[in-house]
Amino acid sequence: LIGAPPGYVGYEEGGYLTEAVRRRPYSLLLLDEVEKAHPNVLNILLQVMEDGRLTDGHGRTVDFRNTVIVMTSNLGSDRIQEIMNQATADEISYDSVKKIVMDTVVKHFSPEFVNRIDESVVFHSLQQAQVREITEIQFSLLNQRLAQRELAIQVSNGALDYIAKIAYDPVYGARPLRRVIQNRIENPLAQEVLKGSYTSGDTVIVDLAIGGGVKLSKAAPELDKKVA
Repeated sequence: LIGAPPGYVGYEEGGYLTEAVRRRPYSLLLLDEVEKAHPNVLNILLQVMEDGRLTDGHGRTVDFRNTVIVMTSNLGSDRIQEIMNQATADEISYDSVKKIVMDTVVKHFSPEFVNRIDESVVFHSLQQAQVREITEIQFSLLNQRLAQRELAIQVSNGALDYIAKIAYDPVYGARPLRRVIQNRIENPLAQEVLKGSYTSGDTVIVDLAIGGGVKLSKAAPELDKKVA
């Protein structure tokens, strides 16, 4: 992060963190799942949050005072999962979830580290309605990718509801959604495209299957013209 000491391989390149901030001091630094970071990394961050600057391997002082540092974490998710197994999302208050998360954060990180964080934000858990909206967005992105192959996809409301329902997780929110769409839609569709079932200009219809789940079918020619 701060670069190799003199005499070591990579000394001339500088540190990944310090070089990036030195060149672009007005930056937003995102540290995803910071709880998995090595203690040495946390010690470096401790210096940044305390002094607003960091000395790299070349001995140069890098100014972090104009850099916004955002850290994300899944701490407390296992305890929330235990509670979710015993109650519904509506029965669990936001304040109780926030307390669980913050108690876990305090136990995991050192007091010096926690006290140097300006603001801690505990997000509300996603509800079914929000996951349904995210499902529409994911299919819109899929449609954009298919357009590069001159294909289109049309998803019924029933199929959207079904996919959003099976992909919803009260703890991880919409994270499983991409995996569900890939397994239920993208992979089967890719196999059919390889077989030649769908060709340039076709519209793929995603709808509920009679026996459960979803099914893929080719749109009628007149529907293709309307979509186009």
